[in-house]
Amino acid sequence: MGDLEIRAAVTEDVPAIVGMLADDPLGSQRESPDDLTPYLAALERLTADPNQHLVVAVREGRVVGTLQLTVIPGLSRRGATRSVIEAVRIHADERGSGLGTRLIEWAIAESRRQGCQLVQLTSDATRTDAHRFYERLGFTASHVGFKLPL
Repeated sequence: MGDLEIRAAVTEDVPAIVGMLADDPLGSQRESPDDLTPYLAALERLTADPNQHLVVAVREGRVVGTLQLTVIPGLSRRGATRSVIEAVRIHADERGSGLGTRLIEWAIAESRRQGCQLVQLTSDATRTDAHRFYERLGFTASHVGFKLPL
């Protein structure tokens, strides 16, 4: 699989991240790779928040994957801290290489390191391949998610 570095995202990574976010039927409808301004502002907010971890996977100097991990302290479950994995994307020519597994394993390990008792994620109902992937990694489809656009 070659040398792989998983590290915090920086400004120079934003075009590659946005490109991966836009590279599927859902993302192509909601992302705007031609205008990076809102993404750069979002990166500033993420970087300033110690509970947010936007990471990239880099191989041979090229960004080939990304995800966001959010750590959430809470009162439920006896004051448990949980984490949420979001926006997992793998570059098209890396899919099926095991990179997605490596990124999720990183997120689980980081969640443990941060004292989380639970890691969770959501996946669009249409992403059936992703659902099978997460189930293979031990995640269970235990809840129904709801969204309200604002």
